[in-house]
Amino acid sequence: MNTVQRYIVTGIAFSLFVSIIAAVLIFLKYPLPNWSLLWEKEIMGVPFLLFMAGVSVAAGIAFGIMFGFFSQKQWRTVMDSLRQLEHGQPVSPLEPSKLKEAAAVVARVQKIQKQMTEQVKLSQRLANEKAEEQEKRIQDIISQERHRLARELHDSVSQQLFSASMLISAINETKTFSDEREEKQFRLIEEMIHQSQLEMRALLLHLRPVALKGKSLKEGIQELLMELKQKVPMHIEWKVEDIPLDKGVEDHLFRILQESISNTLRHAKATKLEVLLVKRDQLVILRVSDDGVGFNVDQVKAGSYGLQNMHERALEIGGTLQIVSVPNQGTRLEVKVPIIEEGTS
Repeated sequence: MNTVQRYIVTGIAFSLFVSIIAAVLIFLKYPLPNWSLLWEKEIMGVPFLLFMAGVSVAAGIAFGIMFGFFSQKQWRTVMDSLRQLEHGQPVSPLEPSKLKEAAAVVARVQKIQKQMTEQVKLSQRLANEKAEEQEKRIQDIISQERHRLARELHDSVSQQLFSASMLISAINETKTFSDEREEKQFRLIEEMIHQSQLEMRALLLHLRPVALKGKSLKEGIQELLMELKQKVPMHIEWKVEDIPLDKGVEDHLFRILQESISNTLRHAKATKLEVLLVKRDQLVILRVSDDGVGFNVDQVKAGSYGLQNMHERALEIGGTLQIVSVPNQGTRLEVKVPIIEEGTS
């Protein structure tokens, strides 16, 4: 038996009960001389007793249908809300119910929804914190391993390359070659060792990048270039202005510079390197130029992880990166980052 049927039965019973009580009270107040009049008296051709019973039943049915559908609608809304909770869906806003029982359920549903929402937020925050902590732990492990590899390469392969370079240079300076072909081969060996040293320094720069560690961008660039100048047989010039920038912008510009220098050491075969960091018209400009062999930018850009990484770093700080390279004439990399002054809308 559904809700409407229950209300119809209840309405009929209640109407009959009220009619009987009312009739008893009336007849006690105004007693009939003969009870058979209740059957003999007709209304619309129907005995009075049956007419009153029919009216009571009809009133009960009308009451049951009206309140049954009203109650069913209220409970259906509550059931829909519970079904949404069961499937993890957000519950539609509920209007306060006019039924006391349904109102209590609605209040409980809203309370459960609030608790579930808070639980979901807490779970997501914990998951994010766990993922960030795990990512940080992985990055720390990777950093430690990169430093270990860099240290081992520096202490072994790099030192052996240095010794080989010194040895072949001494041989080329002191040895009397029997013919031009032999001298050319020794010179080629010396050049290959020299290129291997540059590759090794670029690799070490990748594995163990120098961090700013509290220094300004100007101080970090000067320290990097002065160290490089002592280790690489290349003419290095720089002009670096002291520009106050956010820590994130400084770090990204410094990483772009490191990547650019690494590419120069590995591929450019350059004899001169110039670095410029200036502020012009609310723009920070970082420019790295060399006089190396150059390359075709359109051909290299698509498959170069280093160039893609530099482009992404420039975009992350709202800047642009442009590379101009001419074969056998050199390469110029330029990054422009807008400076947003505090209070500027």
